[in-house]
Amino acid sequence: MGHVSLKSNVMSPRHEHLDMLYRALAQIPTGRVITYGNLASRAGRPRGARWVGKALAALPPQTTLPWHRVINCKGEITCPNRQQAKQRLIDEGIDVTGYRVSLALYHYEL
Repeated sequence: MGHVSLKSNVMSPRHEHLDMLYRALAQIPTGRVITYGNLASRAGRPRGARWVGKALAALPPQTTLPWHRVINCKGEITCPNRQQAKQRLIDEGIDVTGYRVSLALYHYEL
C-alpha cells in the first residue's frame, strides 16, 4: 500500500498567529506607530513582543508591510534596520529624536 498524503485546510496555530500579525501590521496608518507588545496582543499573542520582533526580522527585504512602524514600549526604534526605519518614519512625517518617537503623539491603538 502506498503512502497517502492528506492535506488539511486548517491553518496551524503558528500560521494563524502570523496571519493575524501581518493583517494587524498592514492596518497601521502612515504617520503612526505601534509597540511590539500591542501588535502581539492584536495577533493573539499577549506577552509576545519578542515573537513580533523575530517575525518582523524574518520578513523579506522587498516586503510592503510597514515593519518600520513598530517600536518598543519606550518609543525607541530597536529593529535591526533602525537607520532605514528612522528615515521611513521621518518621510512619513513622524518626528524622530535620535532613535526615539513620542508615543503620546504618534501611537496607534488597533
